[in-house]
Amino acid sequence: MTPPPARSPKQRKLDTLHRLEHDEDLWVATAGPDGAAPHLVPLSFLWDGETLLLSTPATSPTGRNLKATGSVRLGLGPTRDVVMIEGTVETLTVDRLREGEGDRFAGRTGFDPRELGGRYLYFRVRPRRIQAWREANELDGRTLLRDGVWLVAD
Repeated sequence: MTPPPARSPKQRKLDTLHRLEHDEDLWVATAGPDGAAPHLVPLSFLWDGETLLLSTPATSPTGRNLKATGSVRLGLGPTRDVVMIEGTVETLTVDRLREGEGDRFAGRTGFDPRELGGRYLYFRVRPRRIQAWREANELDGRTLLRDGVWLVAD
């Protein structure tokens, strides 16, 4: 089977932003501070144009790892149209959310951690690297954002 032609970097960025704005869930990969016990779970997210907001129980392996290491790797989309995001993590309690952010998160995800009695934390992910590719013909140039800066102009 012949793969479709490779997308331009600009088109890959547009497709990535569309996915961030319209997808509901992604894969969250974390590990403990010693690098042991890697953990992978699907979570819903809210994209604000610069950061992703996630929420999970504070005592879950993912919650503990995010809080302890401050780093995460996210996977968005199917394997033949993947967006990989590496980011830094800020741990937030509900009182540290921006105005209206809890409502936007609940509206977007259909899930409101605020209703669950404080067992949940929020995690703001600031992308440091974003890569996107569909097939092997898009592996070259797959990095669209490096050190938090887009490499592709709008």
